[in-house]
Amino acid sequence: MKLIVGLGNPGSKYNRTRHNVGFEVIDSIARQLAPGEPATSKFDAVVIEARANGEKVLLMKPQQFMNRSGQPIKQAISFYKADPTVDLLLVVDDIHLPCGSIRLKNNGTAGGHNGLTDVTNHLGGGEWARLRIGVDEPGLIPQSDYVLGKFTPDQQEIIEPALSHAVNAAITWIHSGIDEAMNIFNETQNSETTR
Repeated sequence: MKLIVGLGNPGSKYNRTRHNVGFEVIDSIARQLAPGEPATSKFDAVVIEARANGEKVLLMKPQQFMNRSGQPIKQAISFYKADPTVDLLLVVDDIHLPCGSIRLKNNGTAGGHNGLTDVTNHLGGGEWARLRIGVDEPGLIPQSDYVLGKFTPDQQEIIEPALSHAVNAAITWIHSGIDEAMNIFNETQNSETTR
């Protein structure tokens, strides 16, 4: 049983905002792994069940606001008796990465991300995989306004292929685990950004 969770904010006004790239990745994975599978409401989240690599994969978008994402995730992990150190992948935006870059890690700190902070608090630590998608630093714009805003046209051109890259990284994580996914996708990112 694998659990892939995209973090974001519920409600149509947050669609296509920087803070909701996690939701977009979940939607894309669902289209690939579970086409036509209906979404249901469970654990105060939108959930789609898929299968890959011979096991169930739960695709999840918590419907609490970003800074309260931890409780639905903890409920799902408890219900399925999953081990977050091997069965959980969180997909989040990251203002500390350039727009269009992705980075996989098998553990770490919240780095000032309110969603990651809440998940860490609920799970009692940060020993779980995360897939971070760069959205650029806010610059002079207040951070909350920036992450809740939509991508500029220039950023939009860059973020679309990055989201596809993130989907492939998540699917690799399902099939081969975090180490293999990091080897492939972090290395690819490094080589692309140095060109």
